Amino acid sequence: MGPPVGYPPRRGPRQRRVGVRHARPNGTGRQPNGTGPGAITPDGCSVELYSLLPPMGEPEVVQAAVPAHASILELGAGAGRVTHRLVELGHPVVAVDESAEMLARIRGAETVVARIQELRLGRRFEVVLLGSFLVNTADRELRRRFLAACREHVRDDGCVLVQRHEPAWFEAAAEGTRTTGGITFRLRDLERPGPGLVAATVEYQVGERVWTQSFTAERLDDELLEAALGEVGLVVDAYLTADGSWVRAVPASRGRALGRSPR
Repeated sequence: MGPPVGYPPRRGPRQRRVGVRHARPNGTGRQPNGTGPGAITPDGCSVELYSLLPPMGEPEVVQAAVPAHASILELGAGAGRVTHRLVELGHPVVAVDESAEMLARIRGAETVVARIQELRLGRRFEVVLLGSFLVNTADRELRRRFLAACREHVRDDGCVLVQRHEPAWFEAAAEGTRTTGGITFRLRDLERPGPGLVAATVEYQVGERVWTQSFTAERLDDELLEAALGEVGLVVDAYLTADGSWVRAVPASRGRALGRSPR
């Protein structure tokens, strides 16, 4: 499913954005939930809202980091906010999400209804995409299982692209409002329930329709991220954006050949 996206104001494709498709935290912070008209997925995403949200630079980051026409497994694809642009760019995409209602909005890609942590496709891809800040889930075991699914489904000569909140955001995050493309985004009820944690609610308004989605995110600096990748046999190949919010990882065997190694 899609993440809470679109807030705070953008600084271009290299800027961090508030937004997490959140999982249940380890007994701390805010449980994921959502409200508003239409179907709401288990992690609080509105199918109707996510069908309205545009991509915000993610496909271009992916396109610049992978070979032309590379096969992509997109985990947590939602209603195709990123998928459709990747298809337009010439990539064959398999879109995975636990919500059949979300996937029903996707056109031009193969779709698979499944939870990421339980995915067993029995095939591998040139690129596995774990976007939407999923890696920032406060449930560390769930994070490990997300990354393990990435490793299981990436080819030995392929790569995994991970989108995270830039670490500095956890200190800088503040409540506020912005409007773009006819959608008003509000970040409210912000708390810091523990070290490295941010909990908040994102509110979206389109005309008279209002949706909310609450989340808790955990800070991952470079060392913690590299350690989490190393647990499942992946190593960082490159930080793709100036703020470090996009990371390309490769299987450890390939990383050693390229001179990379886990911390």
